[in-house]
Amino acid sequence: MKKLLALTAFAALTLSANVSAQEGKAIYDKACQVCHSMGVAGAPKAHDAAAWEPRIAQGLDTLVSTIKTGKGAMPPGGMCTDCTDEDYKKAIEFMSK
Repeated sequence: MKKLLALTAFAALTLSANVSAQEGKAIYDKACQVCHSMGVAGAPKAHDAAAWEPRIAQGLDTLVSTIKTGKGAMPPGGMCTDCTDEDYKKAIEFMSK
């Protein structure tokens, strides 16, 4: 029983580390890729560092504020109805690299 409990704890920690590393991508896949994969309505394409550079220069807090209020064709909150500020930051960091 102790062995099973130890293996379960190890698996949970391993999975948690993997999920944490993928959070930006997971958020992007869930809510951002619809527009940012093809640059719909002027959205900066994911992984286009040149397109993201002037935006990143504004700071993550400014970008999060823009997401929350919406911009152009992007509605307030983008396509993520349950994202926190940290979720938005992770998605931005994923897309901008």
